[in-house]
Order: sequence, then C-alpha cells, then structure tokens
Amino acid sequence: MYRFFNFLWRVKRFLNIGSESVLRNSLRVIDEFVYKLISIKIEQAQRLQDGTNGDILSRFIELKETDPKYLRDILLCFVIAGKDTSAVVLSWFLYMLCKNPHVQEKIAQEISEITKVKNGSSIDELAATITEENLEKMHYLHAALSETLRLYPALPVDGKVCFSDDTWPDGFSVKKGDIVGFSPYVMGRMKYLWGEDAEKFRPERWLDQNGVFQKESPFKFTAFQAGPRICLGKEFAYRQMKMVSAVLLGSHSFKLAEQNESVKYRTMITLQIDGGLRLYAFQREK
Repeated sequence: MYRFFNFLWRVKRFLNIGSESVLRNSLRVIDEFVYKLISIKIEQAQRLQDGTNGDILSRFIELKETDPKYLRDILLCFVIAGKDTSAVVLSWFLYMLCKNPHVQEKIAQEISEITKVKNGSSIDELAATITEENLEKMHYLHAALSETLRLYPALPVDGKVCFSDDTWPDGFSVKKGDIVGFSPYVMGRMKYLWGEDAEKFRPERWLDQNGVFQKESPFKFTAFQAGPRICLGKEFAYRQMKMVSAVLLGSHSFKLAEQNESVKYRTMITLQIDGGLRLYAFQREK
C-alpha cells in the first residue's frame, strides 16, 4: 500500500531497504509456510489417492493442479479475500450490536422465531436449524450486516487501473494507465447518497414496509465493488457471516468489556479494529 504514496519504492526494492525489505522478508515467511503445506498435501494425495480430504487445497490437487506457484496464489487469494474480510466485518458487526442493544435483541428474536429454537438450547441444536431456507428468511440480520458494511467496509479504500482512454458519464476523461481511487468508507457516510442520518446505524433503511430486505445499487453500496469487477465471493460472504451470526446471537448476548470505550481502526488494507474487540458473552437464559 505504501507504494501508492512513495514514488521511490522501486529504488528501495532494488536496494532492499525500508518497507520493501520488510515486504520481501514477510513474503519469504509466507512462501516458506505455504510451499511446505502444498508439498505435504501433494505427497498425501499421491499416497492416499482416495479423495477424502475436504479442504480447498486438496480439491485443486485432485483436479491434477500441481504447479506450486499456482496453488500458492489460489490459497492466498482465498485466505486474504475470503477470511480476513469476513472476520473484520463480523468484528465491526458485534461492536455495532453492542452499541445498539435493541438491534441485537431484534436479531435474536428473528433467529428464534425462524429456527423455532428456544433460549437455553445447545449450540449444536441451534446450528442444525441454520439451513439455506432459514437463512433466506432472516431479512433483519441481512439488513444489519449490510448496514455494518456500509459504515465499516472491509476494504475502506479501493482503486483501479485504466486499461484504455475513456470518458465517464459526467464528462470526466481518464487516460490509459491512470489509477482511479474510490473510498467505500466515505461513500457509505455521504448524506448525498444515504440521507441526513447517513452516519447513524439503522438497519431499517434496508427494509421495505413489509420488513423484506431491499438491495441497493452496487454503484451506491460499493463494499463489494460493482460491474465486471464485483466481488465473486459476495453471496458466499453474506451466507458465511449470517451462519456465524445466527449461531452466536441465537445462543448468546454480547456486551463490550469497556462499555464506554469507542474502538479505533488500524490503517491497513482491511479495516481492522486496533487491538481487537474485547467482549463479554452471556448465554441466553431459558
């Protein structure tokens, strides 16, 4: 990310100094770990040959994909794009629910009504009811997650490189090679787009008069980008976050360890909470 702000990064890379030296060493650690893992998995696949492993790396190896660099790129793409982003959003989601306990209780009530699982039931009993059909009915949970993503998108700043000269609908022209940046974090808080209460956490803005979730244009709600470059894992991410949220909120209530504390974010590619999120979890009573 620092390369966007330091035009001397190529010199630093050539001399292997500063942030470029840190980057190179970090990549070496990642590569050593991932390549070792790939080697072990390939050996296991050749030895077992029964296709019983269910992890994503084993699935690609079963398809006869054995180029280590290709497998490394696939693994890191899934981990960075699919794991970190969902974890970040769920952290902000729990934070917002602790700051808005009425929303937390409304989600818990929705989960209880749809799953028909009573308070005090085991997590296993609750998890068994989290079906695709039930997840589709959890409109308020979906709205609360979307509202979290609006205010705290996993990627607060994004950018694209222009492949060719072009003119935008408003008449602004860009040239081939130009970098165009946009900020989902800022756009999600614009009163021009979201109204006077743009900075307020209000899941109801996503629901119609019947309480049914209403999608927004991805060019307005840019947390997953839009157009040909829209996130391939968008629906998977929602499903994953709804499953985790339904199990957690259906079985427990949450409070901040420090009730009056306002968390801060770390300046990174993903919008992580600085120092993590400290919570108390209380099992819901029967």
